[in-house]
Amino acid sequence: MAIEKINVPSLLRIPAFCHCVRAGDFVFVSGTVGTDPKTSKLIPGGIVEQTKQTLENIRAILNEVGLTFDAMVKVDVFIRDLNDFGEMNKAYIGIVGNDPPARKTVGKADLVFGALVEMDCIAYIEGKK
Repeated sequence: MAIEKINVPSLLRIPAFCHCVRAGDFVFVSGTVGTDPKTSKLIPGGIVEQTKQTLENIRAILNEVGLTFDAMVKVDVFIRDLNDFGEMNKAYIGIVGNDPPARKTVGKADLVFGALVEMDCIAYIEGKK
């Protein structure tokens, strides 16, 4: 099985980090936060804005390998404050849709750059080689 490490030039990349790894028919997207691709800084606002930007960054990573959110089979969500779950969930569904992949949400997380939310995911490349 070939393993390919993939980075998206327009997104923030920190040392010893790659945006995703393709291994066989799966793509493993690394932990991603709501940084603005133009400034590499967390976008201002609260959990809703950061959730939306995090998902847009994940969309850019998936698009880099020719995939969309429909290919996601598992998402892990880490939020700093579980009281933000409802707002995060509403923003998540607004972007991912009403037929989401399997998901885990963990609260009370101390996240990179002081982010309010971080997500990673696994996507399946159906029939693509």
